[in-house]
Amino acid sequence: MYTNIFDAHCHYDDEWYNEDRTETIESLPSKGVCGVVTNATDLENVKLVLQLAEKYPFVYGTVGIHPECLENLPTNYLNTVAEISQKEKIVAIGEIGLDYYWDIPKDAQMKVVKEQLALASDLDMPVVFHDREAHGDTMDLLRKYKPKGLLHCYSGSTEMLKEVLKLGMYISLGGVVTFKNARVPVEVAKEVPLDRLLLETDAPYLAPVPFRGKRNDSSLIPYIAEKIAEIRGISPQELIDITTDNAKRMYGI
Repeated sequence: MYTNIFDAHCHYDDEWYNEDRTETIESLPSKGVCGVVTNATDLENVKLVLQLAEKYPFVYGTVGIHPECLENLPTNYLNTVAEISQKEKIVAIGEIGLDYYWDIPKDAQMKVVKEQLALASDLDMPVVFHDREAHGDTMDLLRKYKPKGLLHCYSGSTEMLKEVLKLGMYISLGGVVTFKNARVPVEVAKEVPLDRLLLETDAPYLAPVPFRGKRNDSSLIPYIAEKIAEIRGISPQELIDITTDNAKRMYGI
């Protein structure tokens, strides 16, 4: 069994865990998991994120407004994000970003993400950035605001990776790297410097093969680690140890 596993990005507030959330989270340490960062996406689910972070020593949280959660956003939302960000177990502003897959007005997305990037800069906190089919605008924002933090579930090219690294950011890879058609994620896994790589589940989504399509959780990180370790020619435990150190360094844990 692998040990010292750190899941850099997941969502244990998700309704998919409503029936067995406590059992699922409490089982993780016995499966080698030493830490998880569970990400809020709006001002409602951050309440549960806070509860989980306060209840479990190995659970940390983030606070932020996801691009899919802009409807009915209160005008003073940024004050609330700033206030919650000061809680002891909140380690980043996130999950924020751009999502052009869904039909969400781009100007509204851009306004909210810019406000949160500026806030993260003011607070000197890392960001957890969501980039779905918005690589060009994402890079424009990262160049302008130069945040520290993470591009989660990285889906860009190896060319874009070089620029992300130049800006000092980290990337995380998850279950997609194990999928049969995952050509670009495999190339990225080959190229990313080991000191800038984190492992994530994005649980409950994107479970790795052989669990694809089922509910994901942090105990499945080893399947991702085994695939990337094979690509890199190192042992899975070595990869897990390196990425855990990286996650703690990036999140300031």
